Parts: sequence; structure tokens; C-alpha cells
Amino acid sequence: MSDNQISTTELTSQYIAQVTSDLERNSKEQERIATDIAALQEQLLALQHDHTVLVNMHQALGGTSPATGTAAAVPSVPSQSSARTKQPKEAKDVKDVKDVKDVKAAKPKKATATGAAKKAEAKKPEPRKTAAKAAKTTAQPSLVDLIRGHLEAQKEPRSAAEITTALTAAHPERTIKTTVVRTTLENLVARSSAHRNKQGSSVFYTATTEAPAAAEPAAAAG
Repeated sequence: MSDNQISTTELTSQYIAQVTSDLERNSKEQERIATDIAALQEQLLALQHDHTVLVNMHQALGGTSPATGTAAAVPSVPSQSSARTKQPKEAKDVKDVKDVKDVKAAKPKKATATGAAKKAEAKKPEPRKTAAKAAKTTAQPSLVDLIRGHLEAQKEPRSAAEITTALTAAHPERTIKTTVVRTTLENLVARSSAHRNKQGSSVFYTATTEAPAAAEPAAAAG
């Protein structure tokens, strides 16, 4: 390494050390001044307060208003009175926000009530459909009429089971039981509206050509 390079390196090290020392001294000086400024601000606020009290006392004693000197330019410090003045506004803002939240929270209840009313209205049966269904039920022929009509359409005797099978196939919407059909057939036989023929252990029924002497009782319709 040459002498010039050694000299340059030593000079650079000296500069670095000097700059580092200056930076430390500058930072400490800033801290000291900042501390002094804070202390001076506290002293200034105390003097201003004392000045206000003295002026009020002077006026209360009947003295003339003393001449006031030019106030020094200092950083503005928010006083307690200004802080108290801002508090009502902040409280009002908080109240407004709360009112808005309450209004928004109340809206879903209204929507829910409307939805419940619509749902109840949708479940309400329509009078027209109910009346049409009742009319359709009333228009259906009775079991007695179905059995008599079936026997009159047959040329050969039929058993109760055969009649039940035929009527069930012709009217799938109705529930027809063999026991009910057999009871109805016996009632028709008792009123001379049908004939009963027994062949071995089986019983067969045929329609009569003569009109029944009396009207059908309401119990036979079941």
C-alpha cells in the first residue's frame, strides 16, 4: 500500500470521527433546547394566568386598565377551555352516530314483519280453490251408485273382490275396500236392487232389472 493511500484512509477516519462527534453534540443540544422550551412554555402559561388574575383584581378595585405589552410569539398550546368547547360537539357527533345505528337496526325489524305478513298471506288458502275442491267432492258418485252401475254393465255375475278391483282401477283417487263393497252389495240385495248367487264357497252378485221399491238410505252411501 502506497503512502498516499494510507494518508487518505487516515483522513477519512478522522472525518468520520469528527462527523460522528458533531452528530452526537447536535442531538444533545436539540434535547436541551427542547427541554428549555417546554419549561419556558410552562412559565409563560403561569405568567399569563397571573396576568389575567391581576387585571381582573385591578378592574374590580376601580383602577384603569393597564397597558398590555406585545405578547411574544409562542407555539399555540390548546387551553382547557377550548378542549371543553370541543367536547359537546364530539358528544353530539357520537349521539348522531348512535341514532343512525339505531335507525339502521330498526329497519330489519320492519322488513321482517313485512316478510312474515307476506308468508302468512301465502299460506292462507284461496277461497276459490277450496270451493272448487268441495264442489268436486260433492259431484263424485256414491259407492252405491258405482256398484249398481258396475253390476248393470256386466252380463255375468261378479264377486265382491272382482267388483272392488274393477272400481279401484276405474277410480284410483278413491279408497275402496272389499269389506265395504260386500256390505253395500248385501244392502242392495236386501232392497231387491241386486241378486245374490252362491256357488260353492263363493258368492256372486248380479243387478236386477226391477226398480227398487224404496229410496236408498243415507247409511248405505258410506
